[in-house]
Amino acid sequence: MSACAFTAIAANDVALSDAPINPVWIKAGSPRARMGEIARSDDGTAVNVIWDCSAGLFEWRFGVDETVHIIEGEVTVADVNGVERTLRPGDVAFFPVGSVTLWRVDSYVRKLAVCRHAMPLPLGFALRAFNKLKALAGFGVGGNAMGVAAQSKPA
Repeated sequence: MSACAFTAIAANDVALSDAPINPVWIKAGSPRARMGEIARSDDGTAVNVIWDCSAGLFEWRFGVDETVHIIEGEVTVADVNGVERTLRPGDVAFFPVGSVTLWRVDSYVRKLAVCRHAMPLPLGFALRAFNKLKALAGFGVGGNAMGVAAQSKPA
């Protein structure tokens, strides 16, 4: 069995840098967004970040699949059909690549974001099949719920 290295850090210890929102997307206020990277996958297809933002109203267009976990504050998110949901600490939401949403931050929001570049459907199917075969052959022991071996980088 191989050793598993991982990254662990308190969310409040992640150094944040300015990550300006596209000015064209800002509908009201002067939201200031910041971001700090926690970890990135070896293949570059996934990254984990802490992101925060001050008050404002802005559109957000997702260029990657993104799962968010609200850590502090809250945000009300509306989709193109006007369906809205207020996300508070502990809430988790998934936004597929191509989603267009309207974010209203009344005061402040801080989130953990897990961003993943979507792969074409046939490639994703082939990868899942490969991982299934690998697991059946005994090479997938210790994997996660998706049958992929757990890996991460040292701190």
